[in-house]
Amino acid sequence: MHIAVVGLSHRTAPVEVRERLSITEQAMEASLQKLRADEQVLEASILSTCNRLEIYALLRHPEQGIEAVGSFLSQMSGLELADLTPHLFTYHHADAVAHLLRVAAGLDSLVLGEGQILSQVKKMVRLGQEYRSVGPILNRLLNQAVSTGKRVRSETNLGTGAVSISSAAVELAQLKVGQARGVEELVPLDQEQVAVVGAGRMARLLLQHLRSKGCPGAVLLNRTLARAETLATDFPDLPVQCRPLEDLDHCLSTCSLVFTSTAAEEPMITRERLDKLNRRSALMLIDIGVPRNISGDVAGLPGVSRFDVDDLQEVVARNQEARKEIAAEAEALLQEESRLFLEWWDGLEAVPLVNRLRLQLEDIREQELQKALSRMGPDLSSRERKVVEALTKGIVNKILHGPVTHLRSPQPRSQRLAAMRVLEELFALGHPQEED
Repeated sequence: MHIAVVGLSHRTAPVEVRERLSITEQAMEASLQKLRADEQVLEASILSTCNRLEIYALLRHPEQGIEAVGSFLSQMSGLELADLTPHLFTYHHADAVAHLLRVAAGLDSLVLGEGQILSQVKKMVRLGQEYRSVGPILNRLLNQAVSTGKRVRSETNLGTGAVSISSAAVELAQLKVGQARGVEELVPLDQEQVAVVGAGRMARLLLQHLRSKGCPGAVLLNRTLARAETLATDFPDLPVQCRPLEDLDHCLSTCSLVFTSTAAEEPMITRERLDKLNRRSALMLIDIGVPRNISGDVAGLPGVSRFDVDDLQEVVARNQEARKEIAAEAEALLQEESRLFLEWWDGLEAVPLVNRLRLQLEDIREQELQKALSRMGPDLSSRERKVVEALTKGIVNKILHGPVTHLRSPQPRSQRLAAMRVLEELFALGHPQEED
């Protein structure tokens, strides 16, 4: 068996590739079932966010398993594998474990230390368990990743003041509005007519950061008006006007700054749509949806500027340097957690040997028990027989306890292998193939 991760992220693929590999929660069950249908994939889980799609898998054979995952990604994206491969990364075993822990801790995020990724990893665990695509190996690894992410946030300052994709989007707006005014700095958004399209988690964060950056109010559009109204009640100090999505054209005509973050699979703002509008002022569009909510063809329209998640690097870079020293603290914790998982994994090597030892001792116990019972004669009661049998089982378990505990305890692999060889020789256990 072999642990591996295959995927792509903001570091390896542009948004136009990432959006073709975005998997909604509604499509997750079918995707996991399709992955697990391949005999090479023993366990599987999928992490799908706006900045990454990663498949964590327990594979029967490394090479064939990676090929199976690559074929799945190619079919899902509609891209030829040769075109997709340059954007993919693959990590094996220890490197795969280390990568997952870094992801859960926020060290591999576009925004260093951002907290939303941990909830997304938790969601990956929940869906893998719900759809029965993870077994004991991945379940242990994924849960350890979650606990590691929590530990990093509680034992370091990495999560303190960490910005999110949403806050970076608001800062990008501040920067671009400032540049439009002739200054190279973040400016308040007090003069902008702002609209937010969507009413999910990202929209909530957008409203929080807009409020803190001097925005006087916002229009909130959503397909389900009631959901937008529910979200708006959480911001009593920020005037939020809720409208149905059918009013999008009106907002595009009257607003100067529009953020989009919806789960729509096709762009809702296109060049054709904007061409039909009678816009009164310059329009800045910031799209943090993946798949994108704003098509690329709006670029170049007079008076329209468009930005997506890949453009956030400009503002993220301003904050990263100050956080790198804090990230170094987290790396030490990750190394410790990675070591603990790999020692547990190495301990699984001892399971077949322990099972052979248990079977051998059980055979001896049964033989000696029958001899003893036959000597005791027919007058032995049923209760007395059960007491004698329980005694022999207890002796076997006591004998096994020491070796089993030692073999499964955290230790260098070389020490465990040496102990396994000693047991094999002392008890003449041999190897599975010798027993066939």
